[in-house]
Amino acid sequence: MELPRNPTRSLRIGSITIGALHPIAVQSMTATQTQDIAATVAQVNDLCVAGADVVRIAVDSRQDADALAEIRQQTAANLSVDLQENYRLAEHVAGHVDKIRYNPGHLYHHERRKPWQDKVKFLVDVAAENDCAMRIGVNCGSVDPAKREQFDEEDSIGPMIASAVEHCELLDRLNYTRYCVSLKDSNPAKVIEVNQRFANERPDVPLHLGVTEAGLPPDGIIKTRIAFEQLISRGIGDTIRVSLTVPNLRKSEEIAAGRQILADIAAGRVRSVVDFGLRTINIISCPSCSRVENEAFIELAQQVKEMTRYAEQHAVTIAVMGCRVNGPGETDDADLGLWCGPNQVHLKKGSWDLGAFSYDAILPRLKQELDALIAKRMLSAV
Repeated sequence: MELPRNPTRSLRIGSITIGALHPIAVQSMTATQTQDIAATVAQVNDLCVAGADVVRIAVDSRQDADALAEIRQQTAANLSVDLQENYRLAEHVAGHVDKIRYNPGHLYHHERRKPWQDKVKFLVDVAAENDCAMRIGVNCGSVDPAKREQFDEEDSIGPMIASAVEHCELLDRLNYTRYCVSLKDSNPAKVIEVNQRFANERPDVPLHLGVTEAGLPPDGIIKTRIAFEQLISRGIGDTIRVSLTVPNLRKSEEIAAGRQILADIAAGRVRSVVDFGLRTINIISCPSCSRVENEAFIELAQQVKEMTRYAEQHAVTIAVMGCRVNGPGETDDADLGLWCGPNQVHLKKGSWDLGAFSYDAILPRLKQELDALIAKRMLSAV
């Protein structure tokens, strides 16, 4: 089956090229602690054996950056670095990777008085000097606060597009065009809409597709499949990631799932209608990655799924996030949210923080809030 492709420009990332008529690349991200060099190298290589075209590694400190330099010596993989909240680490890692990913919303966390434009120029200069591609990674839970203020609070898509377009325009003015964009949400319907709208505005820019916090398999694969089928069949998407909450030893399942989805789309084995479970309980959880400070988060996500089966006919969204970087913001849109720290789990009801609980105590407390929410809705429906 011949699929259409958007007429984007080509973008080289190490030994591969995405965009234009090049094959759609499949990516993943390590879940090991970056400073555990042996474990990280092993996972990078395992992902490559599974068919990963690019592997992303998170760097959150100078110690992580030093570890990445050694990791680079032990693998031939195309590496991307996730700068997290400290954009200045770029100068310490760019010589060891093929792509730099930054989040526009995270540029405000360091040197708050410095204009974000100056920070992006710093990144561009570092990337150009080190022959690196770049990804502008816009995420629903950490959108540029200045952009969010310009839109109705119910509009989560408008700020994402405005932020992405603004950053693209700045990079263009700086004569740096070796970039792609990602616009991610945990809701497949929103992923479809935001990427369609951006592609209409900037059809020249290669797009990295993903459903963030897709969750546990098989649900996480199904959510991602819905978004990818609808976008790729319309020619939108040049590289993909399937984000699953799985233990480290099963991380390569993300690559296998991505490859299978692409094969099915190419063969015409797709859904004709997007019908994401809006009438049933929706458990979203982020992929396990090196930002996770307690691997008990993965088991907790599974426990939440099992515990809430009794409420599966109620349209309630519960978010289970694994770290302090994205957790606080990316639980705001859920009815109930958990974001996991090293020793405690923070419980939220919408944007309201209900307190921090031990991993052993969080499930009963979550059930209490879920029962109260369901009871309130049933009473309102009478």
